[in-house]
Amino acid sequence: MQIELLDTFLDLVDTRSFHRSAERLAITQSTVSARVQVLEQAIGARLFSRSRAGTQLTTEGLKFLPHARGLRHAWTEAQRSVAPAGDAAVSLRIGIQHDLAAGRIGNWMAAFRKALPDCAFYIEPDYSIQMCQDVAKGALDYAIIFSPQPQPDLHFASVGEVTYHLISSTGQRRADLSPARYIRASYAPAFDAAHAQALPEMSATPFASGQEAAVAGLLQSLGGAAFVLDRTAATLIETGKFTAVTDVEPISQPVYVMMHQRHRPQRMHKRLTKTVLKAFGQR
Repeated sequence: MQIELLDTFLDLVDTRSFHRSAERLAITQSTVSARVQVLEQAIGARLFSRSRAGTQLTTEGLKFLPHARGLRHAWTEAQRSVAPAGDAAVSLRIGIQHDLAAGRIGNWMAAFRKALPDCAFYIEPDYSIQMCQDVAKGALDYAIIFSPQPQPDLHFASVGEVTYHLISSTGQRRADLSPARYIRASYAPAFDAAHAQALPEMSATPFASGQEAAVAGLLQSLGGAAFVLDRTAATLIETGKFTAVTDVEPISQPVYVMMHQRHRPQRMHKRLTKTVLKAFGQR
């Protein structure tokens, strides 16, 4: 089977629009229709029904959907399994939330290597939404994320949390803060909700970023106030240019690991999770 047939089917499941899928896949709408027809002929059943209300999966399409996801995932894994990995028996692709990579990746990789000495590792910092998509389709084997995006094929487990502290170059009280000199961090939906509740007056600011390294860089260049990770806060406070804002509570962000359901029982994925739990002080 041509893999683009599965890609087109799965994209149509998301968009429910032949026009939108054509745009997303950078092909013509007639090509989308042709691919669906070829797939339906191969399956021997109609997969979509089209009407003025939109494009909907048929009963047969709903039955085929989990198999299509599994086939797409297996194909990606098959491609990666034959890629060169040096002397390693297995190559693992691991995604990690941007904010976790800078301060923890070295120690974690050393621990992963110790737990799985026969593995080669590819590490890719990214954001949660993209990593969930990559694990679902097989482009990543494992990911450490902030924001789970539930899908039928994904398994999530809570492993700990990180803490963001509010620091400022303009004073140590909330009353000293100004929206004009505030850098609004937007690290994850859970963080955003807690931030909106804690500092509703700081929702409209000149600068905002979803990456802690960028927030820290803006602070160092422009001054002002922002939430940064505890280790970054301590480093910046040590410079003497910043102080902790004492009357605003820190914001905790939960951390999760994610893998495909078919990998959940595997030994190597259990060892990876055990290593991450240990890093967060859990067993």
